[in-house]
Amino acid sequence: MEADEALMVRVQHGDGRALEALVGRYDRRLLGFLGRRGAAGRADDLFQETWLRVVRGAGGFDPSRRFSTWLFQIANNLCRDVARRHAVETRALEGARAPAAVHGGAAAAPGALAIDLRLDVRRRLDALPDRLREVLVLRYFEGLSEGEIAAVAAIPGGTVKSRLHAAVKALRGQEAGDVD
Repeated sequence: MEADEALMVRVQHGDGRALEALVGRYDRRLLGFLGRRGAAGRADDLFQETWLRVVRGAGGFDPSRRFSTWLFQIANNLCRDVARRHAVETRALEGARAPAAVHGGAAAAPGALAIDLRLDVRRRLDALPDRLREVLVLRYFEGLSEGEIAAVAAIPGGTVKSRLHAAVKALRGQEAGDVD
């Protein structure tokens, strides 16, 4: 199997099949990342936009660096842009909408526990500030090292460590506050 970096060099030279191979290798992982980064409703659009930016920015790819880090940096920056736009829209509409309350049903259907668990994880991730959710998703869902996270998020390694610590602490705080 050809290395991702070599495939990207072929993309730089206009090879569409190499691009298809990269998309195929990263489709599920990238969609999952985008969804966990808080863009679940827009994940498909951001997925497409990420690959458009990969193609447009192909000339700027450095084959001595890991392709996956570059790809997730592009996707992460798109998520940041969406979060900023959403924050502006939310402030503009503040008070216009009340948050919807979600209550569990009386009887659980088969598989409902797994769905409830995924929804709970989604709710907890969404409750985190974007800067904490970002490092948490990159580390625990994408398996990136602290150095790779620093490259993707464009922050120092020490900041990665402190944000990971704060994110875990915030999740534990959410758990403690969930007592009914």
